[in-house]
Amino acid sequence: MSRRWRIAVGALVLAVLVGGATLGGLYYHGVLTWNEPSRDAYPVRGVDVSSYQGQIDWPVLADQGIDFAFIKATEGSSFVDPRFADNWTAANQTDLAVGAYHFFSAESPGATQAANFVATVPVEPGMLPPVVDVERYGDVDAARTELQALLDALEAHYGQRPIIYTTDGLYDAFVHDFVGHYPLWIRSIWRPPALGGQWTFWQYSNRGRLDGYDGPERFIDLNVFSGTHIQLDALRSPRRPH
Repeated sequence: MSRRWRIAVGALVLAVLVGGATLGGLYYHGVLTWNEPSRDAYPVRGVDVSSYQGQIDWPVLADQGIDFAFIKATEGSSFVDPRFADNWTAANQTDLAVGAYHFFSAESPGATQAANFVATVPVEPGMLPPVVDVERYGDVDAARTELQALLDALEAHYGQRPIIYTTDGLYDAFVHDFVGHYPLWIRSIWRPPALGGQWTFWQYSNRGRLDGYDGPERFIDLNVFSGTHIQLDALRSPRRPH
């Protein structure tokens, strides 16, 4: 290779590296997102939050083009998010459709996990269905058994079929057996979900920036709903009295 070509190739490699670092930096700081779903295609927007967002000014947050919010309530058989009660009360004083989510543990019986959630999350008129967040598991068969026990207990208590939150990867390895029985909420921040029209909610970004919170996590998760505002309202059972 001639000296001229070595210089040209070196310059190209440097440009790719610098450009990649720049794009990575823009993504890390929340300036650039890999997904930006069309508002025409997905007009119903929402967030999910936990104690990492700190104290949330819910009227401010709700007034930024969002329609729903899922709030972390519990994890495993004993953990309760320290900000759940405050978030739940304040969020339900806005016009948002509000739901709660539980982080599933493969090391804990489904029945005791359900008891933890039920003791924490009250039955409220107009609430969205409970969500079970499935992000990791141990023994597949045992985990599926405990997950089913958790889902059954939540459905019996709240009278709503729970939503399963997962990723494309875990869907293939673990959650596909539950498809068709439960609504799916898919986390896919690099591309649209690979499931076509089988999902109900899509978490498309973990680098959202909105006003109204002051926690150690400066970003907020952004989501879309697969249907219309009327269809979202149909999930809110028992219905909000008019």
